Order: sequence, then C-alpha cells, then structure tokens
Amino acid sequence: MSAPTSTPLPLAPPTRLAVLRQRLAGFDRVILAILLIFAGVALLDRNELVPMGAFVVDAIAGIAPFLLAAVAIAAYAKASGADNLIADVFQGNAVTMIALAALFGGLSPFCSCGVIPLVAALLAMGVPLAAVMAFWIASPLMDPTMFFVTASVMGLPFAIGKTIAAIGIGAVGGYLTLALGQRGWLSDPLRDGVGNGGCAGGRVRTRKPTDWAFWQKAERRSVFAGEFGRVTLFLARWMTLAFALEFLMSTYIPAAMIESALGSGNAFAIPTAVLVGIPAYLNGYAALGLVSGLVDGGMASGAAMAFLLAGGVTSIPAAIAVWALARPPVFALYIIIAVTGALVSGLLFQLALG
Repeated sequence: MSAPTSTPLPLAPPTRLAVLRQRLAGFDRVILAILLIFAGVALLDRNELVPMGAFVVDAIAGIAPFLLAAVAIAAYAKASGADNLIADVFQGNAVTMIALAALFGGLSPFCSCGVIPLVAALLAMGVPLAAVMAFWIASPLMDPTMFFVTASVMGLPFAIGKTIAAIGIGAVGGYLTLALGQRGWLSDPLRDGVGNGGCAGGRVRTRKPTDWAFWQKAERRSVFAGEFGRVTLFLARWMTLAFALEFLMSTYIPAAMIESALGSGNAFAIPTAVLVGIPAYLNGYAALGLVSGLVDGGMASGAAMAFLLAGGVTSIPAAIAVWALARPPVFALYIIIAVTGALVSGLLFQLALG
C-alpha cells in the first residue's frame, strides 16, 4: 500500500502590513524618506511646504556646479584610466603619504559633499583608507576661497588657525586610521553597491593604460556616461534628503537657543559648540556669518573655532553623504575624529589667544 499523501494546508493570505512591507522593500529608501518629510510638512505645517521646496532647490542649485565638476573629474579619471595616476599620489611611505594627503585636503577646493565622488573612487581603487581619511577630513574644513573669506570675516589669525587645525585633524585622523587598519579593524570601508574599498595597506588592483582623449573611443565614452550618471543620481538623492533635513532643523530649532548655548558666559561653551555645531552647521559661508555675529555678541573665539570645525565635517549634508558611502565602523571613526579634533582645536586656539 502506498503511504497516504498529505494535503498541504492553504497558506494564510498576507496581511495588509506584510503587503505594504513587500511593496516598500523594492522602493528606494532615500526617496521614500524625502517623500515622507514633504508629506509630513504638508500635513503639519502646510505654509512651510513651498519654502522648504524652494530651500532644497536653491541649496542644490548652489552646490550643483561644484558637485558636477567633482563628478565629472571622477568620471573622467575612470574613463581615461587617469584614476591610477591619482591613486599613485596616495601611495608610498604611510607616514609621508598621510601627511601629504592631509595637506592636499586642506588646500583643495572640495567641499564636504563634493569630495565624496573622489573619495569613493579612491577607495574603490584600493587606495589606503588611512590616506583617504586624512584627505576626507581635512578637505571640507578649508580651501583657498574659504581661507580668504574667513580672513575677511573673522580675521587672519582665525583663518590661519583654522587651516592649521584642518590639516592637523586630518593628519591625526589618518594616523589613527592607519593604526586601526593594521589591526584589521577597517577592511572593506565602502558599503555594498558603492565599491570595494582597500584596507590600510591596499594597492591599486589593476592598472589600465591612460587614454587622456577617452571620448575618441566608444567603450570609454560609455564608461564616462555610466559613471557620471550613477554618481550624479547617488548624490542627488542623498543631497535632497540632507537639505530637507537641514531646512527642518533651521526652521524649527530657535536661533536664540543656539546663541544661549554658545555664549561666552557658558563655562562649557567649547564642548557645547562642538555638540551644537554637528546639527546646526549650515554651510561654510553661512556659518561664518552666524559665528561672526555670535563672536561680536561675546562668544568665545575657541567656541567659534570648535563650532566651525565640528560642523564642517559632521554637518547634516556631509554626515549623510558619508553614511551613504561608508560602512558603520568607518562612519563612526570619521565622526569620532571630527568631534575630538574640533574639541581639542577649540581649546588650543582659546589658550593660544590667552
């Protein structure tokens, strides 16, 4: 006799919540977050919906030339094969390499968001994370234009102090990353889908011949177009979310609260400036105007320095861009270096002024 066959029990129909989760699983989470923010403002404070949209558009338009230039450079480097030459700058003796990367970062014209495509390209090529970290941290803190604007608004000593701090924090961050990487704690720094980064001792994997006039070959034109489109879409999504969050912060957190926390009468002004600078920092040029006014009202110069340094690296747009690019351990190290470096630099600057 054959064994009786069992009739499978009918599956229970999926619940509405399960269906919703299944549909959302295939939806881009960044775009979903953007839609939820705008929907929330539309429901709770409809009068701010149009200003928020205008703010996001204006902010993206303002940084678009710099971002597109950075994306184009990264795409050109990949299409032409020049990325290997760029990577060579970050190779060699680790101690010297990190120092040069921090110096280059402090003098380069990249902002905290514009540097992301280059960082992604360098890590994907296997450039040592320690050198990239030094460049990554120093770059958003100072550039030639920012130096002259800072000198005109805050004075030449402040501009020089901030430049030294930017290079110093970048170098210290690079050496700390090197030490951790040698212990195997920071392998594969990039998230899945962004690229496979190199560890602290990595080398460029495959050298391709350099073809400066890449547009003459269809294959390389395709590489350029694909890279340019991919990175542009990546940045557009995350920067839209970043500026929407920035609008919420600047609109619903009273300015008087920030000023009270950073005033010279507060004995913890410098540590507070570091903590407040993380979410309250808008962008380098807008922050200078805010800090200049606070200094005129009695804010300690060390607190001003700490605010600008902490905010420059960990501002909402920069932090979201780094979070989107790097794995959590690398992101955490990035934040720790920035916060600690800003605190120490603010204290040292205050002591230097007597």
